[in-house]
Amino acid sequence: MRLALAQLNPVVGDLEGNARLIADAANEAREAGADLLVCPELGLCGYPPRDLLLQEGFVRDCAAAARQLGEQASRGLTLIFGVPLPVSGDGNDLSRGVYNALLVYRDGAMVDYYDKRLLPTYDVFDEDRYFVPGDRAVVIDVPSRRGPVVRIGLSICEDLWKGEDAGFAHRYINDADPVVALIEAGAKVIVNPSASPFVLGKGRRHREILRRHAIRHGVYVAGVNQVGGNDELIFDGHGAVFDPSGTLVAAAPGFVEHLLVADIPPTGGPGTVTDSLLSAADEELLYRALVLGVRDYCRKTGFGSAAIGLSGGIDSALTAVIAAAALGPSNVTGISMPGPYSSEGSKTDAAELAANLAMPYRTIPIGPGFDAVATTLRAGDGPVAGVTEENLQSRLRGTVLMAFSNATGAIVLTTGNKSELAVGYCTLYGDMNGGLAVLSDVTKQWVYRLSKWVNAHPGELGIPGLPSLGPIPSGTITKPPSAELRPDQTDEATLGPYAQLDEIIERAVEKRQSPERIARETGFDPAVIKRTIRLIDLSEYKRKQAAVGLKVTGVAFGSGRRYPIAQRYRPEQRL
Repeated sequence: MRLALAQLNPVVGDLEGNARLIADAANEAREAGADLLVCPELGLCGYPPRDLLLQEGFVRDCAAAARQLGEQASRGLTLIFGVPLPVSGDGNDLSRGVYNALLVYRDGAMVDYYDKRLLPTYDVFDEDRYFVPGDRAVVIDVPSRRGPVVRIGLSICEDLWKGEDAGFAHRYINDADPVVALIEAGAKVIVNPSASPFVLGKGRRHREILRRHAIRHGVYVAGVNQVGGNDELIFDGHGAVFDPSGTLVAAAPGFVEHLLVADIPPTGGPGTVTDSLLSAADEELLYRALVLGVRDYCRKTGFGSAAIGLSGGIDSALTAVIAAAALGPSNVTGISMPGPYSSEGSKTDAAELAANLAMPYRTIPIGPGFDAVATTLRAGDGPVAGVTEENLQSRLRGTVLMAFSNATGAIVLTTGNKSELAVGYCTLYGDMNGGLAVLSDVTKQWVYRLSKWVNAHPGELGIPGLPSLGPIPSGTITKPPSAELRPDQTDEATLGPYAQLDEIIERAVEKRQSPERIARETGFDPAVIKRTIRLIDLSEYKRKQAAVGLKVTGVAFGSGRRYPIAQRYRPEQRL
């Protein structure tokens, strides 16, 4: 049998556009001689559809589009694609709920359907909110031009992962194993279309889970993931096929649309397959994920250009590189907004970065505006000194950026990192202004790590004409990080060493460890741990007002972390 796996990049809710993607993939699969084409989970409506599923008419329209697609696109092959379907079978009657379903069409007729059995409801997933779990194993017979009929078992995403990839396997201890049910029903090949968001390191765990299923059950296992960005989520593709020995026999590239075609069994034996997911460095995977996230957020929301405040610091420099790769340097404007305490080095570093990227660059000093507002405040006996003065500078810069956005239609990309966002080292209505927070799930140490990789691999960034030493000026990387809002200010003088801060944040936020455990396992000063955790809690109100941030770790600030603002639980007081 010749199997085709389509890594597609759907736009949520674009039923006509997504149907064209699937139809085009079907045409390409036919030309390649494929017997079976498998498209991603909920590929017809895009994932995650969220509360569109509750909107009157949406599921009905999905069902109608699915019928038309299946009847028109399945000529000469078996076509499997994902769509939400009403349990009742009537698109106008959702009283019994909705399935996360796969439809199987062949030569214009529906062959069968499968409803996802395990519904993830943790982190960013809310499938229990929207879907009813299926209760049956589905194995279909697929005719092959090259041999006998092949028994194909259908599964969807979590049916195969069972939470193992995200540390939530305990949710399914008492549930029947969908994979075992498929084997018992005679499946010889298990296909697993998914829409599993990118998290650094998770892709490798997916590979191992697929491999273990293949070995354990002695069958072929084929997985195909959605690709692209939808809101804060990024999907990396990286489809794969494993044979019954656990050998990788086919692998798709990541972060691009692609049709992976594989013969089962492989013609001439499995051979050696290059897997970009396993061979790429973490820095490359993270970079490509962020570029795709920015590109698709802008493309799918209608923004063709972006503006970034260039401070000469490393966060804005890395954000500019990612934006230039995502949108093209000519579509990204860097704006330098020097203030009373901006160093000459920072100003020249910002200008050099813009020149290296060949991006438009403007200088708009905030000094006159700062003096005018400060004079106004003093005239009314308003406070100006201290933190008020610092925040005023940041808010003036935010005003300049939003004015530029209003005048040009460019989206403002915020540049703050996860370390700053965690402890509130950022200014509401100032440097937090913007439409997309590119680095909000990237800690300061990872910002440095990724920036050094960027400079070491200029030819791999997708930006033509970069200097051989990389786009980010060396001074930006080597100088102590500073907001430059007061004389001789440095971040670490306020926050402590970033290595220490980032480990506390990773343990407290991503691993949800208690203050006692953090102190016991790290040996850090309990007073520092108490202060950091208190700042994380106190800054929740800021994060609730932050721009949408791209998710690249297991726990990001945003839809997957739902902490109350008004709460009095104080675990750090036990230290």
